[in-house]
Amino acid sequence: MTGNGRKEADMIRTVWGTLRSAWRATVDDERGDVPGWVLVTLMTAGLVVAIWALAGPALAGLFTDAISRVSGF
Repeated sequence: MTGNGRKEADMIRTVWGTLRSAWRATVDDERGDVPGWVLVTLMTAGLVVAIWALAGPALAGLFTDAISRVSGF
């Protein structure tokens, strides 16, 4: 192999190694973040329940009023 070809091969090996390392880091990060996603999901569900409890009666009144207006025609 000539000097130029060796430099290209070394560069390809370096780039390939960097890509492989980045891929492993990405996969490892995603696997370790499952408890975070569970926490986000549970907190979102909690917020929905709390908002529904506070706004539920008002929303039900709006819905009933809207249906009675449409049915009145």
